[in-house]
Amino acid sequence: MKTIVCTEPKSLIIEQRESPVLVNKSDVKISIKRVGICGTDIHAFGGNQPFFTYPRVLGHELSGIVESVGSNVLDIQTGDLVTVIPYMHCGICGSCQNGKTNCCTEMKVLGVHMDGGMAESIVVPSSHVFPVNQLSSEMAAMVEPLSIGAHAVRRSTIQKGETVLVIGAGPIGLGVAKFAKLQGARTIIMDISPERLKFAKEWTNCDYIIVGSDTTEADILHINNNKLPSIVFDATGNKHSMMKAFDFVCHGGRLVYVGLVKDTISFFNPDFHSKELTLLASRNATKEDFEYVIQCMNAGEINENYVSRVIEFEEIIPLFNNGDFNFNKTLLRFGE
Repeated sequence: MKTIVCTEPKSLIIEQRESPVLVNKSDVKISIKRVGICGTDIHAFGGNQPFFTYPRVLGHELSGIVESVGSNVLDIQTGDLVTVIPYMHCGICGSCQNGKTNCCTEMKVLGVHMDGGMAESIVVPSSHVFPVNQLSSEMAAMVEPLSIGAHAVRRSTIQKGETVLVIGAGPIGLGVAKFAKLQGARTIIMDISPERLKFAKEWTNCDYIIVGSDTTEADILHINNNKLPSIVFDATGNKHSMMKAFDFVCHGGRLVYVGLVKDTISFFNPDFHSKELTLLASRNATKEDFEYVIQCMNAGEINENYVSRVIEFEEIIPLFNNGDFNFNKTLLRFGE
């Protein structure tokens, strides 16, 4: 089968590999149809992804058609359109036992710690597979990145009527803002790209958009009755943005880091202390987040134009080599 391998930083190749086979009775073999390309893949290609080793088959935002199932699999059928939870947790560590499978101490993520879905077929445990026959292949592949945003919003314990600021209008930030809005929050999105902000306003139905500048704090106060937001989500994965985000949270508020950067983050402790801020990390997502996102999709609350383009197999290497990622969300097509 055709497989796309990142052999080292700045190097993608196409390899022919043997098609995987079912090993366990609870396994599911999936014929991949769409793979979302995300910041993790881009950072891995660039040599900037934490917790990453080479060579690696990229891809963890997946949809496909079930080819075959193990004898113990009863709720998934051959021919089902499915999406995949790519976070392979151990099930026995303290985090897993407490229901926090998203931060398992032995976590192995498809496309990061183990080979992912940029291949014609993949085998995964049935516990990580969701039938989504009512969705398109494109939207099925988008369940995972949107679940990242849904998890961050759930982790923030957001309350209806709160004002939130989402920094970063990329694919993850869009999900955060959308689910914050669905939870009844007054939502502001900030980015340095007017083009991204225009799309973000339309797609999320947020209340305000702000172009990041030296006057950002004043701009926020102006549109929010001279108050700072009670929750700030930083979805940039940019060190300077993540450090600056402390300035935008109100006293007693929460700052949630949704993005990840391979660097050290610092803050001025007296300000942090005087505000009595709560700093939260949000990692991956759980089964509950996937179920919620699928529910929202089925209810028609998620617009399909979250996906901005679908590329063919032969376009993938030139795309990475040229760094042409100036789109909201790109999907790689495997078959129809």
